[in-house]
Amino acid sequence: MAMKSKVLIIGGTGYLGKRLVKASLGQGHETYVLHRPEIGVDIEKVQMLLSFKQQGAHLVSGSFSDQQSLVNAVKLVDVVICAISGVHIRSHQILLQLKLVHAIKEAGNVKRFLPSEFGTDPARMENAMEPGRVTFDDKMVVRRAIEEAGIPFTYVSANCFAGYFLGGLCQPGFILPSREHVSLLGDGNQKAIYVDEDDIATYTIKTIDDPRTLNKTVYIRPPKNILSQREVVQIWENLIGKELHKSSISAQEFLASMKEQNYAEQVGLTHYYHVCYEGCLANFEIGEGAEEASKLYPEVKYTSVEDYMKRYL
Repeated sequence: MAMKSKVLIIGGTGYLGKRLVKASLGQGHETYVLHRPEIGVDIEKVQMLLSFKQQGAHLVSGSFSDQQSLVNAVKLVDVVICAISGVHIRSHQILLQLKLVHAIKEAGNVKRFLPSEFGTDPARMENAMEPGRVTFDDKMVVRRAIEEAGIPFTYVSANCFAGYFLGGLCQPGFILPSREHVSLLGDGNQKAIYVDEDDIATYTIKTIDDPRTLNKTVYIRPPKNILSQREVVQIWENLIGKELHKSSISAQEFLASMKEQNYAEQVGLTHYYHVCYEGCLANFEIGEGAEEASKLYPEVKYTSVEDYMKRYL
């Protein structure tokens, strides 16, 4: 049996990163987590790092402000996974990965790099609106740098994080479902794809030693979770045994209200617009040069939308 790759996870204390650490350890990989000296007195992050250590992970000191420390960290492993935030309402750090690309190239030992993607495939968003397109543009800058450096890669497109979308019944600004009312975005019939964050991590780690995913985009499209907003609402109504009052927000109303928000909010709302009004996640077939995770790994028992939403009862 082939040896499992050693994995370095950058952004390991973040929303997805902590799940990637758990999945990597759970799947038997020797796992390293970058520990940045800038952590200061953030006690929650320090305690999370220590818990990773207790579970068997190695903590490695390194910083984007110290290039040699990145090179040294990269030299310890076979695979690098970056999960630093690309969400403006948290912190948008996508272009920091250019330093990581340089470190990986200098180290010369990495068999696979998975940059911070995990959402909409940026290669399909060349016509995205301002200001939200900055997220996709920055990710494409990183992709070009990876490919120009000749670094082996896998790009993971995980679509909608369930916690952000299902919790609020696909309404921006809500992460807990109402038992009274829901605002439908347009007619509420555009399909999107919702994935449990733990499942995203599980599928991601599955790809790293898989030759079928080398230098490809992997889309996570669990078949039961390709649903419209109306279908998500219907599932919730069935769970609570009650029909919600429904109103609708037209595309014009959504765009007009978006302009009243600050820049970071506008970036996120632009993404909502493309997903919920245009159906950008599910309106295409996966073609050559890409793979679909639930087909590659049928042994993974992914969480359905209905099962995910039971936690809110």
